Amino acid sequence: QVQLVESGGGLVQAGGSLRLSCAFSGRTFSSYALGWFRQVPEKEREFVAAISRSGSTTYYADSVKGRFTISRDNAKNTMYLQMNSLRPEDTAVYYCAADRRPGFALVTAPPGSMDYWGQGTQVTVSS
Repeated sequence: QVQLVESGGGLVQAGGSLRLSCAFSGRTFSSYALGWFRQVPEKEREFVAAISRSGSTTYYADSVKGRFTISRDNAKNTMYLQMNSLRPEDTAVYYCAADRRPGFALVTAPPGSMDYWGQGTQVTVSS
């Protein structure tokens, strides 16, 4: 059973930065593509970014492209999301997901179809 634990969320002013981490355990880390999703109350969970098993390929939602960077350290079993130039509309609970499908599948697959989820970490951006 895979366990995912997010950390690094918090309160930041608009224009600021945060780095989220997602610690993975329970299975072979490099066998899973990974992604970040976010959700605000009364809205569906939405795709933010994904990374392939090797880390060589990344994918981003248009809304975060150029501001967010996803990465993974296969030696530390950890994924990261560096968030720069944060905006109030980035405020959400951020979740990491792990899936055995290729990384590109996480871009369009229904969030409910992901193999594993973390518990989420709150990111609040004040104006």
